[in-house]
Amino acid sequence: MLSELLQKSSLFHLLYRIDLDLAKKHREAGCGHCGGPLHQANYKRKPRGEPESIPDRYFLRLSFCCGRPGCRLRSLAPSCRFWGRHVYWSCVILVVMALRQNRVNGASISKLEQMFDISRQTLCRWIEYFREHFPSSGQWQRIRGRISSRVTDSELPTALLQYFLDHCETIKSGLVSCLRFLALGQMRL
Repeated sequence: MLSELLQKSSLFHLLYRIDLDLAKKHREAGCGHCGGPLHQANYKRKPRGEPESIPDRYFLRLSFCCGRPGCRLRSLAPSCRFWGRHVYWSCVILVVMALRQNRVNGASISKLEQMFDISRQTLCRWIEYFREHFPSSGQWQRIRGRISSRVTDSELPTALLQYFLDHCETIKSGLVSCLRFLALGQMRL
């Protein structure tokens, strides 16, 4: 069911709308360095794993640049669509990792390669990232205390996604809540 959700453009539309709202709040807060006004400075990303025929505007990374002379620092609004510099959409990364880590019915790397057109090398990098780097990352350390202790570092990201799936009415709302939590560190069930 999770993999089917990635083929629905409605998921990407919802994530785009959430990101627009997050960007609006980010802009209203002003420059985090000097408090100056923020001007739009979006740029196009080329993420992978989306369904066909989603609008080009979904590929824009909502970014800002300080308008105060002498500062001009860039800042990124939090995003539910993009996971840092990773090439794939954040929802694709979470779903693929959940399918891989679900050991009872876990999908093999070769099956995931076929299902999502992801290389073995990329899948192995994601596995290493969640095993070695993400648990000690600043992002996870900032939000770790806001989630149940049953979500263990050794089972990331599957245990985190499963927590939200268990506490939301639909699979879609669970996935979106998990992405919001990762982007903002706020629980919204």
